[in-house]
Amino acid sequence: MSDAHIFDPTLLREYDIRGIVGKTLHPADARAVGRAFGTMVVRDGGSVVCVGYDGRLSSPELEQAMVDGLVSTGLAVERVGLGPTPMLYFAVKHLNAAAGVQITGSHNPPDYNGIKMTLNKGPVYGAQIQEIGTIAAEGAFIEGEGVARDCPIADAYVDRLVQDYHGPRDLTVVWDSGNGASGDILKAMTARLPGTHHLLFEDIDGNFPNHHPDPTIPENLVHLQKKVAETKADLGIAFDGDGDRIGAIDEKGRIIWGDQLIAIYSQEVLKEHPGATIIADVKASQTLYDEIARLGGKPLMWKTGHSLLKAKMAEVGSPLAGEMSGHIFFNDKYYGFDDALYCGIRLINLVSRMGEPLSAMRDRLPEVLNTPEVRFQVDETRKFAVVDEIKDRLAKTDARVNDIDGVRVQTDDGWWLLRASNTQDVLVARAESQTEEGLERLKAHIVAQLEASGIPTPSFTSAGGH
Repeated sequence: MSDAHIFDPTLLREYDIRGIVGKTLHPADARAVGRAFGTMVVRDGGSVVCVGYDGRLSSPELEQAMVDGLVSTGLAVERVGLGPTPMLYFAVKHLNAAAGVQITGSHNPPDYNGIKMTLNKGPVYGAQIQEIGTIAAEGAFIEGEGVARDCPIADAYVDRLVQDYHGPRDLTVVWDSGNGASGDILKAMTARLPGTHHLLFEDIDGNFPNHHPDPTIPENLVHLQKKVAETKADLGIAFDGDGDRIGAIDEKGRIIWGDQLIAIYSQEVLKEHPGATIIADVKASQTLYDEIARLGGKPLMWKTGHSLLKAKMAEVGSPLAGEMSGHIFFNDKYYGFDDALYCGIRLINLVSRMGEPLSAMRDRLPEVLNTPEVRFQVDETRKFAVVDEIKDRLAKTDARVNDIDGVRVQTDDGWWLLRASNTQDVLVARAESQTEEGLERLKAHIVAQLEASGIPTPSFTSAGGH
């Protein structure tokens, strides 16, 4: 028995490990995760693990502690260096490693950081993350003498990214890295692409001085919209802090939301894979599921969460999956992990080959009115119970309910959703209709169900079309 380690209870999340540096997350925690995860890898018969890190100020120190922990279990650690999370995923595939670890705070504020892991070609989440906590609490670490070595992978990764670009028409593209971990790869990648490329905030800076690196928030896309207008670009593409989520705008400066992007990608993917299953999360617009069906595919609604979607994709052999948040996964020609840089390549390739502007692809999708995700606080001990109560009440009615992840209720007006977040003490609500009156009725359904469970009603902001 080695020395036990107890993590802050907020640290071990559903999809990853994440906390506030110096408060809930310290180098000692990273070392303990390295020892516990390394123990899992060794038990599983693995011998090589890749480690990368993002551009946050705290990442180098946490990476060193993680490497120390992994080496202490006898593993060979390939240090792939500073870069986006998908570069780490690529390294695991390219080097045929048993596991991968990325130090990243993703799109969280600068004082956060965290750890994403893969094992046996799949994401580590849920019970496996809890197992890390158990091993550490018991001090049940395997001891060994491993080795760490530098293994630069950026050149091979850029080679792979540009491999699938075959656009016949040169484009003007604006890219916004948001000072996140994608910057260096973005510079190398765009230098090898034809056309004209304007880069915004490509210098990696953990202070994020220009805007927060989360492309799902409209105010973070303002610089991109201005630059697209100024340069008369064909489109603009933005990344989150660790490069696994994409945001996009068309040449008119309009945001292309995650579910709209999946619909646009589906055109190309379903030509290559007729009748294939394409997966999206429960928050996605009905217009996406209808478009997949129209194109001859099989739409599959699944749980929100990048780890859950990756696992489902592998299970059903889907060539494409994605969620509202901009995690999009290509198994078509690629490896099935969420890589925003690769998604960017596929999008400009599509626009170049289709011979029509991105706005035309967007405008083929029906206009609907929807609320944004409305998040409101519910005690951690109560959030899942509230969803169960609502489910039970709806079961006694003739409501059309999909309960794969919370409750998504279809009505003649459209649909509404209530689900418990896996990562925060909040419930998430969303509604979509073709009319403003219908949207108001859907919001009233949500309010009524929440009030029946004694939950104060969220304030819904006005509808936005998409």
